Amino acid sequence: MSAPTVEAARRALAARFKTIESAELDARLLLGHALGLDLTGLISAAQRRLTPDESARLEAFAVRRLDGEPVARIIGEKEFWGLPLQLSPATLVPRPDTETVVELALELLRASGGLHRPFRIADLGTGTGAILLALLSELPAAQGFGTDISESALQTAAANAARAGLSDRATFLACDYANGLSGPFDLIASNPPYIRSADIAALAPEVRNHDPLAALDGGADGLDAYRALIPQAAGLLAPGGALIVEAGAGQSSQIQALMSTAGLMPGTAPRADLGGIPRAVAGHKMAR
Repeated sequence: MSAPTVEAARRALAARFKTIESAELDARLLLGHALGLDLTGLISAAQRRLTPDESARLEAFAVRRLDGEPVARIIGEKEFWGLPLQLSPATLVPRPDTETVVELALELLRASGGLHRPFRIADLGTGTGAILLALLSELPAAQGFGTDISESALQTAAANAARAGLSDRATFLACDYANGLSGPFDLIASNPPYIRSADIAALAPEVRNHDPLAALDGGADGLDAYRALIPQAAGLLAPGGALIVEAGAGQSSQIQALMSTAGLMPGTAPRADLGGIPRAVAGHKMAR
């Protein structure tokens, strides 16, 4: 039996993924990864037949996807804010919801005098470096600091900074949230773990079985990380500076209360994600 063409292999893979909501996209991405081709290359090679090695690679990817492994984990990278980011077992897969943190941060910095000022920014629990690198890509004069308790995550973030050409403006430190930092900062951002411990088991298998537990589990009420990082960040902000954090569903008002207790003013309404959930919550340090 002859090997399938590229187009036939794509259709067959999508059919195998029929119970997956993103079946067509997943099939295209995995086929492209197996063959080393982008979308244009797949179209150009549509009638070419797969080699035995390509068929074997594609089958291995298909088995992993059908077993619940996310496409990003199989491919080893995920795009965030237009940046291709390498993943590792110690990092979350960056998600579109987190881009709301970047959007709100840029909005606040733009309102404070433009994006070309020499800002000092920090990303607490940086993981892949997604938030920090997205911000640095938009802030040409900024210096950024990313922290994480995982050395493996920091290595991944540093590799992503190098890939994005941002290594000269990004510094990565191993510490618990802001414990190893010295202020002042114009902006501090974070996407901390915020899933309630009792809710972990009900998460989608792609998340529950493949994202690191330490980056998901926010304790009994999901707010443990905020109780730790908000007071730390408040003490490091420059007058007029802002802390912006990602929030889980139903958590924004509780997070605002924690910010208020730490001396930060709300001032800005939370930024909702595409599902309408208040996702990016900001607190401001009073200007002198």
